[in-house]
Amino acid sequence: MPLDAAVLDPPVDRLSLQPMIAPSRTALLVIDAQVDFIGPDGALGQAGVDLSPVAPVLPRIEALIAAARGAGVAVVFVRVVTRPETDSEALKLLMQRKGYPPEAAAICRAGTTGVDYYGVAPQAGDLEIQKTLFSSFSGTTLDSALRERGIDTLVVAGFTTDCCIDCTVRDAFHLNFSVFVVQDGCAAYNEDLHYGALNGLVKNCALLAETQSVIACWSLVA
Repeated sequence: MPLDAAVLDPPVDRLSLQPMIAPSRTALLVIDAQVDFIGPDGALGQAGVDLSPVAPVLPRIEALIAAARGAGVAVVFVRVVTRPETDSEALKLLMQRKGYPPEAAAICRAGTTGVDYYGVAPQAGDLEIQKTLFSSFSGTTLDSALRERGIDTLVVAGFTTDCCIDCTVRDAFHLNFSVFVVQDGCAAYNEDLHYGALNGLVKNCALLAETQSVIACWSLVA
């Protein structure tokens, strides 16, 4: 039976959510909104991946960003930037064992348009983090940057739910952050993967929220 939203624990209601995501202690993480992942001219679009599940999510992320900025919530843009010398040996071996060609690891290469933001972009005052693998915390300064700003709570949106969202949220939880995943502010290329990932996260290390509830909370303090 296909998975859908009905299998999930319900998102936190707006009244309960408001004190949990107070602007002074919260950051909005926007993960991997990049050409190679969600743009029709990017690597996955050119490879024939169905991008239709991601299209409705971008306007919601834009609205979340606007609400965060208006309320003084820290906005963090995380993106993948790779080079041949930074490719993980484990990733290359995994690709090889799956029968993929060596170039399968060559995504979001520095100096290509595939690495660019798509649909949204940072502004002055936003924090930018570059990573080479899936988790936004692996090999980056994200943890220390958040601690310096007094942040202990994350609201997470972006792409993809089953990969970089999943890995980031699990690492954040293990680093002692409270995490809220915006269930309609992220997407996978397959709905079963999207809902399956959300289900695993909410069972173990995160709570779910909805775009309009988050915006309503932050609008009250804007």
